[in-house]
Amino acid sequence: MLKRACLAGVVLSLALGLACGDRTGLVVDDTYGGDDASPRDAGRDAFSDVHHDGLPMIDVAIRPDVDKRDCPDADATLIYLITTDYVLYSFYPPTADFKQIGKIACPSTSGATPFSMAVDRKGIAKIVFTDGTLYRVSTSTAACQGTTFQPSQSGFFRFGMGYASDTNGPNETLYVAGDNNSSSATGLASIDASYVLHPIGQFVPTIKQAELTGTGSGDLYAFYSDKNTDPDSFIGQVDKQSGRIVGETRMTDVSQGDGWAFAFWGGDFYLFTSPTRTMLSEVTRFRPSDGTITPLTSLRQVIVGAGVSTCAPQN
Repeated sequence: MLKRACLAGVVLSLALGLACGDRTGLVVDDTYGGDDASPRDAGRDAFSDVHHDGLPMIDVAIRPDVDKRDCPDADATLIYLITTDYVLYSFYPPTADFKQIGKIACPSTSGATPFSMAVDRKGIAKIVFTDGTLYRVSTSTAACQGTTFQPSQSGFFRFGMGYASDTNGPNETLYVAGDNNSSSATGLASIDASYVLHPIGQFVPTIKQAELTGTGSGDLYAFYSDKNTDPDSFIGQVDKQSGRIVGETRMTDVSQGDGWAFAFWGGDFYLFTSPTRTMLSEVTRFRPSDGTITPLTSLRQVIVGAGVSTCAPQN
């Protein structure tokens, strides 16, 4: 698998659009182009099955909107994406359009590529590379800076990641999920403002190769697969205090493939997956309110990280 086996040197020659402008730390554009868009298809029902016996579906209750008083561009917050080719994009869920922001130039070791990403309330991305190094990246300019994070703290070498509000904002926490296929510690942990990692607990039931996304109302979710159910994958609701999976919904016919990421925006989940050896990423929307899984569009690069501010719309 490309994301988890960390193949280096993947280079696609396609260039998509120009860097977009913004008013603050979050990228906001009035126009979006869909050069890589594929036809929209009808949705399908996600609620036909669950993975682990005894687990309920993920909680789909409508949450109160977040406290946005400290949020730049709070009413137009976007999803941000990073690819194996180091390209940072924004993605606007209502139109399913991408905008290229720029190519990040982090001082990584030779051959290291992006592995996962999260975005905080101010629109600053944290990107972990395949060498375990964590960087700080502007979502407006793609400028990259190093951090004081020490790789392999408590055995966490590579990990999925996502921010979730502590309650309803403005305080938030960066959560990480250890990667099972990279000699890394497993389970749930958090990283504080001083870049110190704090283990929380193992995922129960056990899940593998998880990416994380959180919400402004304090929920945390994981996106993961199971080789016994391929091509299906799952979204699980995570107890932030223990790592226990308290709810789970099966994503029928959504295979994570060679690279994957996901994000919560406006009451829906957006899944970015790369079918094996296709060297593109497909975008799928899961709508908990009616149980539909809808293919939206695609991008001719492999997306391995997605991040969205906890200022993003909840409903």
